[in-house]
Amino acid sequence: MQDSDQVPEGFEKVCLLSELQPGKGSRFIVNDEEVALFNIGGKVYALDNVCPHQHSPIIYNGYEDDNFIACPAHGWRFSLETGKKPDGTRGLTTYPVMIIEGTVYCKVIPKKFNW
Repeated sequence: MQDSDQVPEGFEKVCLLSELQPGKGSRFIVNDEEVALFNIGGKVYALDNVCPHQHSPIIYNGYEDDNFIACPAHGWRFSLETGKKPDGTRGLTTYPVMIIEGTVYCKVIPKKFNW
């Protein structure tokens, strides 16, 4: 069976798992969207890379703090699991991640704007 046979529809190849440093974020473009991937405790998380505070693509440079990622600019914190702020309000979009034979795949649905 080839890798492509195992990948569910909508998931895109992002990188090799070995390319993600434990405890650090990495920045990728998936389906024209900024995505931050984090390898925290052996689990890979994918979140929108653009902080809603200053609309800057810097979340990947954030640091992990009690299962939250803190934005490096002003410290806003977002859950790795849900993307929400600690008070439960809206924060960052999270994306499903799969690891197949050492390759990281992510399902990112591009944002649609109603102009």
